[in-house]
Amino acid sequence: MRVLSTEKINEIRSSVDIVDIVSRYVTLTKKGKNYFGVCPFHEDSDPSMSVSPDKQIFSCFSCHTAGNVFTFVKEYEHVSFMEAVKIIADIAGIDVDIDTGNVKKVKNNDIYDIYDIGQKFYLNNINTQYGLKAREYLNQRGISDDLIKEFEIGLALKNTKALSNLLLKKDFNEKDLIDSGLIVKDERGFHDFFYDRIMFPLHDLNNKVIGYSGRIYYKSDSPKYVNSKEHVLFKKGEFVYNYSKAKNECRSKNTVIIMEGFMDVIRAYSVGITNVVATLGTAFTKEHANLIRRLANNIIICFDGDKAGAKATMACGDLLLSFGIIPKVVRLEENLDPDEYVLKYGKDKFLDKINNPISIMDFKLSFLKNDKDMTQTVDKAKYASEVIEQLNKIDDEILREITLKKLSQETDLDVEFLKDKLIKKDSKKEVVKKPLPKLNKYEKAQLGLLYYMLKSGEVIQMVKNRSINLPTKEYRLLEREIEYFYDNNNYINVADFLTDLDESMVPVVGQVLEQNLKDEYTNNLIIDYMNAIIEKNIDDEIDRLSKLIYAETDESKQAEMLKKIVELKGRRENNV
Repeated sequence: MRVLSTEKINEIRSSVDIVDIVSRYVTLTKKGKNYFGVCPFHEDSDPSMSVSPDKQIFSCFSCHTAGNVFTFVKEYEHVSFMEAVKIIADIAGIDVDIDTGNVKKVKNNDIYDIYDIGQKFYLNNINTQYGLKAREYLNQRGISDDLIKEFEIGLALKNTKALSNLLLKKDFNEKDLIDSGLIVKDERGFHDFFYDRIMFPLHDLNNKVIGYSGRIYYKSDSPKYVNSKEHVLFKKGEFVYNYSKAKNECRSKNTVIIMEGFMDVIRAYSVGITNVVATLGTAFTKEHANLIRRLANNIIICFDGDKAGAKATMACGDLLLSFGIIPKVVRLEENLDPDEYVLKYGKDKFLDKINNPISIMDFKLSFLKNDKDMTQTVDKAKYASEVIEQLNKIDDEILREITLKKLSQETDLDVEFLKDKLIKKDSKKEVVKKPLPKLNKYEKAQLGLLYYMLKSGEVIQMVKNRSINLPTKEYRLLEREIEYFYDNNNYINVADFLTDLDESMVPVVGQVLEQNLKDEYTNNLIIDYMNAIIEKNIDDEIDRLSKLIYAETDESKQAEMLKKIVELKGRRENNV
């Protein structure tokens, strides 16, 4: 692997516009000089992320995540820094020789390695004579050999020690083997958790196998599916099936379809629908929502067609609405799930469903009306109240208006009467920056000085000439990093500076940038900042010496400290 120079990396960074790159992932709105969008790095329904085309950086004034274009792609895509560089280089059309397979630094490598060996073992099994019946079963279920290969479906053998014997020879730590969930240890010794089952692998965001769902395929006296137990790498409430495989297609189509089970996803692929993910049948969580909203602006919920699926759709829709996302819904007849629907009604009818989803409010109207007798006044009133409650979760004025007219027709209530029951929404919702925490004058001075150091070599030189020592540790470390960058490069550019900055310092930069001070500064302003910091240093030293005096028993040393305190107070008064 060839190591890229800092100059080459910065050339790649400057070859793209951060606004263009971030816009591939997040919808941005121009406000003044900057662009704003919903921050994808924390639970955010109001636009709290600012993207500066002038500085070529982004920063969130809520969670303090900040950085340049590499930082954004790295955090969004869950890849290493060098992989982010490669992604940007590819977008820019710059050919770089980066072996991204060797640049990852991943925690829990041993457990990843255990799963890697397990996956190779299961894949090999299904392609031998032992896998003949399993492949026949899958083919009969409409899962072709191409789909078997696409989804890396494997086979656990009947031998309950087949995999454990293989892994034990690899000198893995016994605890890691057990923690992985693939190996069990009991009175019988070590043995496989999965055996005699078709193995559907579960991949993480980086396409690494971290779990399985194992299915029986020729007997009926066992549970149909056995799933991996949760472990350090696999949390169901945070896991989205097919994420890594589907992300490019979702972004290309700007639409993601959410299903419940992995068989639904595989079946969707069989009819050409590849912008699809699944939650593995677990309750939809905030973690799911945070991941899925990164894939596309348009979200379609296509859960199972039974009552449980309807309730899950309602809950999923409400959670997405809380993130400011208005999803659409596909409902399937006869209580069928997507897998069953395609097998029964075929490709064309299913595609028609997917291509013509209903609005979330049309679904909610149907759902809320389902258990009510609309000829009864009490039920009709309850229905109207529940619909109004749901409408209050939505900002889209057009959707609210259309739904109100439908509700009026269904309940014989006047539209204006119903409209009065709604919570008024601001149709022109402005990006309002959340108020910054109150800072004392010394904190303001430190942040202000750092802000202008990130903009001007002249300010950096002024700070160095007076040997300014910032009293707050994290600010002091950032000051030294800025000076180091300037000394080595003879210029300062915040986007380039962020390329080599340690990740732990990025939130501090975010805190500095969110001060959003004027671009222009005067020498007097910088001097005022420095004088305030010197004043703080003097006060801190006076406090330190005052405490030492009380603890000191030697009168001569006490006298020396008192003399020093008097000198410091004199310096403070003269503001030297």
